[in-house]
Amino acid sequence: MIFLKSEEEIKLIRASAYILSETLGLIAQAIKPGMSTKTLDKLAAEFIHAQGGQPSFRGFQGFPASLCTSVNEVVVHGLPSQYRLQEGDIISVDCGVYYKGFHSDSAFTFPVGTISQAASKLLRITKESLYKGIDQARAGKCIGDIGQAIQDHVNSHGYSVVKALVGHGIGRSLHEEPQVPNYGKKGRGIKLKPGMVLAIEPMINLGKSKVVQGRDGWTIRTLDRKLSAHFEHTIAIGEHKTEILTTYQHIEEALKV
Repeated sequence: MIFLKSEEEIKLIRASAYILSETLGLIAQAIKPGMSTKTLDKLAAEFIHAQGGQPSFRGFQGFPASLCTSVNEVVVHGLPSQYRLQEGDIISVDCGVYYKGFHSDSAFTFPVGTISQAASKLLRITKESLYKGIDQARAGKCIGDIGQAIQDHVNSHGYSVVKALVGHGIGRSLHEEPQVPNYGKKGRGIKLKPGMVLAIEPMINLGKSKVVQGRDGWTIRTLDRKLSAHFEHTIAIGEHKTEILTTYQHIEEALKV
């Protein structure tokens, strides 16, 4: 079942999304060579709690942390650990916030120090594909319109879409219907309606699309061990326009971009 949100409910998701966006801005300031992913997780959890929220991911289906910290060839669901970031790494930080009954969800893939041109381009194109998808997420359009826009953009640059993982609806539950694949065909799938709140999240690989799950039961890596990038926003579809509820403003201020 797809739950359409009222204006009051979207207002609460917007408040959750603001805390989340500030959290990722704090993480952006902390990311540097030598920083452990476990320390990033601790920083995020402390900040979210200080704002009166709760980390959405901790305990969700048994997940043991507040952040997913996915480095280099890890696509998503990387577990925070004692691993210390190294110059040239890329790291996807995925975070959710539960606040006053509602969840928000967002991710950003960060460079660690100076990264390769290939990695830099992958990050740029993946982020662009997110906004290409959001541009199609309007009332009257279809889920397939979002997926095709993302897929066409990344495929045109020789990258591949991870098909085993998808975006999702979000609200009182972290994962709700509908699923939002990063591939598809225009005019196919569920028609988008005002009140839908979606987490759109392209997961894009430098190499082939196949992924494998690690022995820890969480970590998803590219099968060919090539780099992967991940960007995500929570959006609300209105009658006349779509609002991006999460923002990268705090990240961009921290990164000075």
